[in-house]
Amino acid sequence: MNKKPKHRYVGLEKRKAVAGYIFILPFIIGFALFMVKPFLQSLYMSFTTVELGAGKFNMVWSGLANYYYAFRTDPEYTRLLTEELLRMLIYSVAIIVFSFFVSIILNQKFHGRALVRAVFFLPVILSSGVMLGLESNNSVIALMQQQVEDATTGISITDGLQTILRTTGVGVKAFEKVFEVIDNIYDVALASGMQIIIFLSGLQTIPKSMYEAADIEGCTAWESLWKITFPSISSLFLVNWIYTVVDFCMRSDNELVEKLQKVMIQQQDYGASSAMTWIYFLIVIAFVGITSLLINKAVYYND
Repeated sequence: MNKKPKHRYVGLEKRKAVAGYIFILPFIIGFALFMVKPFLQSLYMSFTTVELGAGKFNMVWSGLANYYYAFRTDPEYTRLLTEELLRMLIYSVAIIVFSFFVSIILNQKFHGRALVRAVFFLPVILSSGVMLGLESNNSVIALMQQQVEDATTGISITDGLQTILRTTGVGVKAFEKVFEVIDNIYDVALASGMQIIIFLSGLQTIPKSMYEAADIEGCTAWESLWKITFPSISSLFLVNWIYTVVDFCMRSDNELVEKLQKVMIQQQDYGASSAMTWIYFLIVIAFVGITSLLINKAVYYND
């Protein structure tokens, strides 16, 4: 009698797994047909010196020379790599925290909720390829941003706090990073659209009866947040973290990516550009793997 529910559970899990593989099958086929060959070619190119010719190129094996050039010869690569990795860590944490608390607010009932949700979901549309190009090259938006900066000149609270902290010498570097994120809150909000949607979808799956029972037992809103809300959607933190890190690496304002494009297009050093790209790629993959394992330990899976 006890085996039937177990078999039913296993069968359900298998059907879910099959449905998941069918869902990602188009991506797997597309990656195998169009991405695997260039992927391996770029890896091989990173160990060669590319000699350009008339309508063709020749790759001469050079071993680890390009990797040595990236770390020991190029004057900017190591610095840009360190700065962008640190910026990725700080901004990814800021985006996750911002999107989590905004999704909690948007999940509440209040007048004009649909309008507020639409405003916060606009970054998802703006982050698409065409709209992002319009935003980055739009003179009207640039003029509006400049007017906002000019209008707030001299009354910045963050500038005043930074001055006080520099004078006292209390945690200057740490606070400077915090104030940098605050000053760039527009960028944080722009990059949080998809994360807000994911968190909001998870919040809407939490039964209201759990909050009602907690309220009857005398739990405060703060206790319900950490005892009910946070564990119930903890698995979504892992999803959003991976998405945020990968999305940051593809941002148009990434100075390291601009450096890689400069080496490849202006200097026409395809071997060195490939090596620098692979170094960045492997470090990001390792970072995602290590942080995902750490986050996964705190994830609560409600089976």
